[in-house]
Amino acid sequence: MIVLDNVPSASLLLAVGALFAAGVYLLLERSLTRVLLGFVLLGNGANLALLMAGGRAGAPPITGVTDEPMSDPLAQAMILTSIVITLALVAFVLAMAYRSWQLHGHDEVQDDLEDTRIARLAVQDAPSYADSDAEEPAVTLDVEAEATRDEVALPDVAEQASGRPARGGDDA
Repeated sequence: MIVLDNVPSASLLLAVGALFAAGVYLLLERSLTRVLLGFVLLGNGANLALLMAGGRAGAPPITGVTDEPMSDPLAQAMILTSIVITLALVAFVLAMAYRSWQLHGHDEVQDDLEDTRIARLAVQDAPSYADSDAEEPAVTLDVEAEATRDEVALPDVAEQASGRPARGGDDA
């Protein structure tokens, strides 16, 4: 009979998998509160995975006077580092969620306007596969840059061109 001493139990492996799966799922949400919970779950899953990677518990690594094999101190140091990193990420996301709540009354991440515009341009410029024989004109970067410049006009430049003061100017 073969005895495997360093094989982690199936329940620990399932727990790590469940923590990572739930953490990744929550990270993909728009609410910063759920993203925060996702970071916490991922951090705990990483800690548990590092604990399993350390192997079986043994004698203390510093006072290893007994005949029992010593435990690996590297896994403990890595877990401590993981706890500190998770705490820093949680504090940062919590600050972002709080600031978003103060400014907007919710903590949901909004779509970026530039990303929306680029996605709309990609849909417009996508070739039609139903009409594969038809030649479509190629869009160059210069044409897209000119269209972007025309769509996004800076207010200060428009005010300077009209001759009116930009901000805080005297009308007297």
